[in-house]
Amino acid sequence: MITIVPAIDLIGSRCVRLRQGRFDAVKQYDVDPLDVAREFEQYGCKRLHLVDLDGARRGKVVNHQVLEKIAAHTKLLIDFSGGIRSQADLDLAFRCGAAQATVGSIAVTNKTLFCEWLEKYGSAKIILAADFYKSSVKIGAWSENTRVELLDFLTEFRQAGIKNVICTDIEKDGLLQGPAVDMYRLVKGTFPDLFLIASGGVTTIKDVQTLNSLGVDGVIIGKAFYEGYIDFRELQEFLC
Repeated sequence: MITIVPAIDLIGSRCVRLRQGRFDAVKQYDVDPLDVAREFEQYGCKRLHLVDLDGARRGKVVNHQVLEKIAAHTKLLIDFSGGIRSQADLDLAFRCGAAQATVGSIAVTNKTLFCEWLEKYGSAKIILAADFYKSSVKIGAWSENTRVELLDFLTEFRQAGIKNVICTDIEKDGLLQGPAVDMYRLVKGTFPDLFLIASGGVTTIKDVQTLNSLGVDGVIIGKAFYEGYIDFRELQEFLC
């Protein structure tokens, strides 16, 4: 059964959503992140994907106080991402209550450090962020192209011991046009033992059901919740 992972993206300690990762296409929601996290918990969610967009853009963790507050006042298992580029960033995230750290850019720019973290903290605590645009990996808050193909990227780090992956389709992210079903089918078929979390474009309950039928292990839901396309009360079959 697929795991529902609601998302909170942060700029200036406030909830926002971007379109395709573009910082010039920001929509801010007049809600407190802690209140939103508590609402997710009340619906029965066990996990939270918390994204520090300020951190992703600046290359260091910024919104750690929001992480600390949510961790202190909910029981959600929080995976934290955005700006984790150094040991100090990673230590700060864990110290503030993150149960898992989601890391992407460092896996490309400093594989040795990423693998050291994987060995030190274990595959249960380190999630690989595999953010792709037309099958190629992008890093640096999605501002930097690489020549790394998604399947090659996953192969390399599966061999290094990674078990948890968040795979985000940048082209679909924030557009509410449905997820990259064909890509997730390919990834899950190629790496059946990966815990694959799909992200980007999920808009309806039918999208969630489709991903579940493919064997995808988790799905991140963000804008569809904020815009009223998905009511978590209608996802109870996945939240029990």
